[in-house]
Formats: sequence, structure tokens, C-alpha cells
Amino acid sequence: MSLTTDYGYGAGFVGTLHAVAFRIAPSLTVIDLDHGVPPQDVRLGALRLERFMRFAPPAVHVGVVDPGVGGARRPVAIEAGGHCFVGPDNGLLVWAADAAGPGIRAAVLDNEAFWLQDRSKTFDGRDIFVPAAAHLAVGALLTDLGTEIDPATLVRLEHPHVRTGPEGAVEVEVLQVDGFGNVQTSGDVGTVSALGLTAGTGVVIGTSAGGIGATFATTFADVETGEAVLLIDSDGCLALSVNGGRADRLLGDDRRILTIRPA
Repeated sequence: MSLTTDYGYGAGFVGTLHAVAFRIAPSLTVIDLDHGVPPQDVRLGALRLERFMRFAPPAVHVGVVDPGVGGARRPVAIEAGGHCFVGPDNGLLVWAADAAGPGIRAAVLDNEAFWLQDRSKTFDGRDIFVPAAAHLAVGALLTDLGTEIDPATLVRLEHPHVRTGPEGAVEVEVLQVDGFGNVQTSGDVGTVSALGLTAGTGVVIGTSAGGIGATFATTFADVETGEAVLLIDSDGCLALSVNGGRADRLLGDDRRILTIRPA
């Protein structure tokens, strides 16, 4: 079983999820994919789950980035391609299910026999999602957990965009900034081809505050220390970095939309 949440490690939430899973399935292996999703950033959580599918063995995956906890949003489980995804019906799980394979099935987790007793209205990760996932991992069926639903009714988020901009530029979204200050965008190798970039090409990264000069290259060390570099990162995304520094500091407060064009 894997766990992806925005809980962080400061309040004991993650350890409690492990404890609940262990009580139901003591032999279960649990992978903590990420508990550092920015609070309530459902789309980034969805992206991280989707990318994990390239490496994940067939398993049950719990995702909890859940601003609507305790409200009207549905708790669901989704089966696809030998995987099962458990969490809120807010778009968090569907991209990963699509990446896992065809033949999606889904159910609302409305069988309270698979919940913890004395459910809290603010901690469905502990009280509904992990118990349901642990039971699935040890042999429960999707339809044991609740009422099967049409997968077409699941909430879907819009994927990050790449658009053609003015004067041969391409407009991309900032997806995330990692702990090293690298700025990952929605661009990819197709964006590189569209811009006609080759190793060593100078580029201008446009923000609302002005332009940032960089060099398109393969890796950080292809430019001098302290210089900006545009490259394809380990997720296959176009990212802005600084060799030995932090690219996020170049953006100021504007971290949503960037334009990229050859210099």
C-alpha cells in the first residue's frame, strides 16, 4: 500500500495511518510516497500520484489531499490496471487511475462496516480511507466496500496547460518548486521541439516582472555555477534551475504562468 497526503510530519497523522493499516493487515508493506504535498493542493497531489504509476507495483494507493473532508464530496475507491486507489472524489485519484490502465471501476465507500468506529468528521484518512485500503489489500472486493458507481461521474481536474504565446513563445504553468529551488513547469520534450531548442540555445523566461536569461542544456553542470539553466527534469518536465543556486528566487512572487522563447 502507498500513502500520499498533505499531512506533513508535525502532528502524528502519518504514524496513525500506519498504525491503523497494521492493525487490519499486520503483514502489509506501506510506502510513504509523499506527505509533503502543499496543504489542500489537490492538483499537485494528483500529479504526484499519476507520475508514481510508472514505478508502482500493483497495489492499493491511498491519497488524502482533502479540503472537503466531512462535507458533500464522496469517499471512493477506484480500480484500474491491477491497482486500486482510495480517497476523496475531488480529482485527486483519477489521473493515476487513467495512467494505471483501462477498465476503470469505482465505488462509493458507504459500507460503514469497513470504517473505524466513532468516525471523526475531520480525519477520513484514518477513519475511512486507510481502513478500506487495508481491507482491499487483504482480499476485500471493491463492491464489499460500498455501492458501485459509474466512473464517468468521478470528479476530474483539468491538466496543466501548454499554450502558444506571442512572438514564437510558449506559455507554461509552474507545477511545483522542489526543495532545491528548481521550478518545474508543464512543458516537456514537445515544448522543446516546438521552440526549436538545442543544447546551448539561449532562452528568455518571461514573468510579469520581466525576463530571465537562461541556457537550454542537459544538466546543471552544463552552465557555470550561479547561472540559470532550462532542462528536462527527472519527471520529463521542462524545469528552470540554477547551477548551485535556487531558481525560484528569480521569479519573485510570480509563480503561476511563465513564457519561454529563444533568446
